[in-house]
Amino acid sequence: MGRPTSSAQQENTPQESLTVRDNRTGKVITVPIVDNAIPATAFKALAASRKPGEREENETEKGLRVQDKGFLNTAVIRSEITYIDGDAGVLRYRGYPIEQLALRSSHLETAYLLIYGSLPTKAQFKFFESEVLRHSVMHSDAEGFFRSFRYDAHPMSMLTSAFSMLGSYYSEANPSLQGQRLYTAGDAVSLATMDRQIYRLIGKATTLAAMAYRVRQGRNFVTPPTGLSYTGSFLYQMDHLGEENYTPNPILEKALDVLFLIHADHELNASCTTVLQTGSSLVDPYSAIAAGCASLYGPLHGGANEAVIRMLISIGSPQNVPAFLEAVKKKEKTLSGFGHRVYKTSDPRSFIVRKTADEVFKVTGRDALLETAMALHDAAMKDEYFIKRKLAPNVDFWSGLIYRAMGFPLDFFPVLFAVPRVVGWLAHWRQMMLQEGGVKIWRPRQVYVGPAKREYVPVDERVPVEGAKQTPSKVEHGGITKRTMLATFKGKSKL
Repeated sequence: MGRPTSSAQQENTPQESLTVRDNRTGKVITVPIVDNAIPATAFKALAASRKPGEREENETEKGLRVQDKGFLNTAVIRSEITYIDGDAGVLRYRGYPIEQLALRSSHLETAYLLIYGSLPTKAQFKFFESEVLRHSVMHSDAEGFFRSFRYDAHPMSMLTSAFSMLGSYYSEANPSLQGQRLYTAGDAVSLATMDRQIYRLIGKATTLAAMAYRVRQGRNFVTPPTGLSYTGSFLYQMDHLGEENYTPNPILEKALDVLFLIHADHELNASCTTVLQTGSSLVDPYSAIAAGCASLYGPLHGGANEAVIRMLISIGSPQNVPAFLEAVKKKEKTLSGFGHRVYKTSDPRSFIVRKTADEVFKVTGRDALLETAMALHDAAMKDEYFIKRKLAPNVDFWSGLIYRAMGFPLDFFPVLFAVPRVVGWLAHWRQMMLQEGGVKIWRPRQVYVGPAKREYVPVDERVPVEGAKQTPSKVEHGGITKRTMLATFKGKSKL
């Protein structure tokens, strides 16, 4: 917390601190620097008198606020889970480079690492894997839930709803019913309750996703098999049509496992932050995961690899790449799969995915879009416009091509992102529940720039306000609504 500092005290100010002078008042405060970060609340000590004519809504006399639109430089939690150095292209899970994990680990082993902090022994992993797979079976009622969706419902809508639905089965997992210290107590009972929900959510994530897939295919649902890996079971549930001794292709199974591993966590991205924001109210983890799933649904997040494929389809052929890039420079087209909010050089995951893509193409054949993708990649990497802006291919550029080669429909791509990311969401949620000092509900401040206080005006005395964004839009009506609007019936005047 910031504290006032006199001139004499400034000579003895600790080196690991920040000295701030408010030029409005001349007040000087010292703010401690811990792990290269300062507490934003320290600036509340810099209060000032309101200037003549200044808006009272600025709350100047209550201290200075820190504004950071889009959280560009705001840390909201202390974490031990994932480290990213965007300038150097570094990604580590609990200290382990992503390249080593992708080469030597598996998705479930990495899940153990992310959630519990260390790589498991053989016995520890066997226990964890068995619990996750044992909890993959869904209640039979879930079939009716999924059948209630339209045949063309987007699979992410189904998955988001399904995670929320899942919470309704487990009243013992709901802090609203069992008490708000259900997950924060830190004792053996609390930890066991937390772990059971972790097993359930990771185990059932693939089952729910497969059920959403089968609805779209018009197929009956498949009970999770025994004896297969996590991704092997997932492929089995999506594809099995009654064949005897059905076993997914091992190269596709391994490729999906690698893709799951590198998508398992990525620090405080939009969806993870959504999970923590929602979880900070101490809601049950199923609701928090559903909220994260909804966030990931957005085209700026989980829909990025789908956007890559749609972009490549629109380009058409390698010959059209130069014209497309020129249109991008003129801001007439959008370049998907290049650049990243965090990485300013290269996305370390993209190299792993590129190698995985080569293995997949050996068994599936080269996708027709691959030549266009390679032409786009090579041209952009040689173009000064994109080099200067540090727009290198990211993980979405290649992963979309792999999913397409494996035969997944475009709108299922975000699901293949969400399923492994459940692991990362749970790791951060668990960390927050067990953090020192307990959980504080997340309540960001705002800078209010709306109208000052004004008096209510009776309806007959109001002057109409017109213009775009200031009045409701008119919408077209058709079908039953249109005919009903033209009909006459009792009470119509109130509609």
